[in-house]
Amino acid sequence: MKVVIGNQSQHYAGVSFDVGQTLSPARRTALWNSANNSNIWTYVEPISLTPTWVHFDKRFGKPACSTGGFPQVKRGSISTYVLIAQDDLNTLGYRTGGLDGIFGSATQNAVISYQRSRGLAADGIVGCNTWRSLQEDVVGTGPTSTTIN
Repeated sequence: MKVVIGNQSQHYAGVSFDVGQTLSPARRTALWNSANNSNIWTYVEPISLTPTWVHFDKRFGKPACSTGGFPQVKRGSISTYVLIAQDDLNTLGYRTGGLDGIFGSATQNAVISYQRSRGLAADGIVGCNTWRSLQEDVVGTGPTSTTIN
């Protein structure tokens, strides 16, 4: 399943999971207990707030937007966030030369082309406005060549 993180879900810099939707309440509780007791996750949402799934996340990095969101990525960055940007760009038809999490010249060129097409500052940096635009544009695009079922 392709993970698409919409603008409303991009509330902090980090990685989050919403899982267990098909589990029985007892199995979901066991999963919640495991995540909560692991000391790996920054936040495990209380069961009372998510009674039909388990949400846990690891927050890190400084958000690109003052209100939160993914961190800024630019030429030379290596991270999961670069991979997310590459996947978004490729999904929207802007070729990054692959999905490797490395922000090289092909990714920078794709970012600049995308920014120009949307009337954004074409600086080749995926900051607040570019993240918001990418996430809004990619929502609802459906399966792509990078979708995993």
